[in-house]
Amino acid sequence: MKGYHIKYLTFTLLAVIGLSSCTDLEIEETDSFISEGFQGLEDPSSALDQLYNQVGGQLGDQANTYALNVVTTDEQLIPTRGADWGDNGRWRKLHQHEWGLEETDIITPFDQWNANQLLASQILDERTAAPADVAAQAQFLRAWSMFLILDLYGQVPFRDTQLPSSEVPTVLTGAEAVNFILSDLDAAIAGLPATPAQSDDLDRASKAAARLLKAKVLLNRHIYENQLTGGGGTPAAADMQEVINLVDAIEADGFALQAGYFEIFESSADTETIWYVTSGNTGNRIFNGLHYNSTGLGGGGWNGFSTLAEFYDLFEGDPNQNRYESDLESAQIDGQEERRGGVPNIGVPFTGAPGTSDNNGREDGSNVGNGFLIGQQYALNGDALEDRQGSPLVFSREFVDVNGSPSLINNDEKTGIRVMKYNPRFGGGFEPHVLVMRFADAYLMKAEAMMRSGGDPTAMVNDLRVLRGATPLGSVTESDLLDERGRELYVEGWRRNDMIRFGQYGRQWEFKSSDEANNPARRLFPIPLPQLLANPNLQQNPGY
Repeated sequence: MKGYHIKYLTFTLLAVIGLSSCTDLEIEETDSFISEGFQGLEDPSSALDQLYNQVGGQLGDQANTYALNVVTTDEQLIPTRGADWGDNGRWRKLHQHEWGLEETDIITPFDQWNANQLLASQILDERTAAPADVAAQAQFLRAWSMFLILDLYGQVPFRDTQLPSSEVPTVLTGAEAVNFILSDLDAAIAGLPATPAQSDDLDRASKAAARLLKAKVLLNRHIYENQLTGGGGTPAAADMQEVINLVDAIEADGFALQAGYFEIFESSADTETIWYVTSGNTGNRIFNGLHYNSTGLGGGGWNGFSTLAEFYDLFEGDPNQNRYESDLESAQIDGQEERRGGVPNIGVPFTGAPGTSDNNGREDGSNVGNGFLIGQQYALNGDALEDRQGSPLVFSREFVDVNGSPSLINNDEKTGIRVMKYNPRFGGGFEPHVLVMRFADAYLMKAEAMMRSGGDPTAMVNDLRVLRGATPLGSVTESDLLDERGRELYVEGWRRNDMIRFGQYGRQWEFKSSDEANNPARRLFPIPLPQLLANPNLQQNPGY
């Protein structure tokens, strides 16, 4: 589980796979198809369950979509530690913006989200005759899938299920793609339930989820309509007002900011959660950065993902002190904001027999901290942990090789600050509860829409900062707002999207290739070669 190994395929094999791939949106015969082509699905409710299962698994993955949105930013990187996490440079190339045309993390999301939107279209086909509630869910998931394709690749292949399967999909770009997604979302908002906050049903889309996604599309519309031409555009005042209205409607359903930052990521009900998925689990988010000897994990972590010191330094607090003087259940560390978290001296033992709900198979308990883990790590009884060579397990700010030089290769086991938002002490390491949308995101989108309309978001941002134990700001600039989104939403999958919108994705950060700084081509990923061969309506993105 510590990493993945890429097997590069020859161009010929890529072409063969591309011609048979599900992502060229060709339809294979199943029980729901006959030789004349698609004739409708026999069980649209089961197809919707399948679609949600696919989406959940994809959103819970640490690679692919998550990697494209997080590892390509200043939020996360994965150094090679000895022989671990090398993977033919897979992770390093993403962080350094040196990816090519054959990266599995670029090919796979294109395949997955196009397959998802095709299944949603099949559910929505009039010959399937899906019940109204099923159709509304399918419209939301089609919009979600197409949104991700547009955001990552700038081109959305779309197959009209009414046409013969021999027809290649049309390709939607720019305003046409945006308008198609918005139309789906308007239909979804009309048909989805107004599920209130703290409901047990938030693992399925509600009006609030569709409204949040619509607000996200409108906030980025000026980017999407110009991304193939390299321009940024200017947000329209009407779009910004609609973002504000949509967030107000979400709030009217009872969603609100909640105190107790890390409790939001537990599976218990809260006022923040708008949509979470259950078919994926929190295991990847927990284990991907923790050391092999971390306690209470049923075998330790995978010792990979870390964050940059410059991102960690966005948070208020002493950069060299992040330790609680007791268990992390106590008050936050003096002089720092709650969201930065900390490392506890002692752990939390678990009672009950192994395998029971309050133990989840952990024999001893857990002493994993919340948020950013830096410095000495501790065992359940408060003893200092050691790495596998017997040295103190001290997570460092620096990424250096065995000679002490800055590097993403030949690191030891301890380099890099680790991140923990889903704590294993709460509910176990594999809880089926991965947050996708929450109110703080919507709240900050409203603040941003106010700013882009000429308003002052300072009061809104400071209300959030005070709730999170941070010092109020005298005024809020665009840079401040991007930083605040980083502090509130770190490793939740929005950093790339935010940095592009604020014009910061091209800037230099640690280990990013200087040759790729300010390269507008890197704002989009390349269209996979098999899909270019299978669909002549697709064109390779500029710069590739």
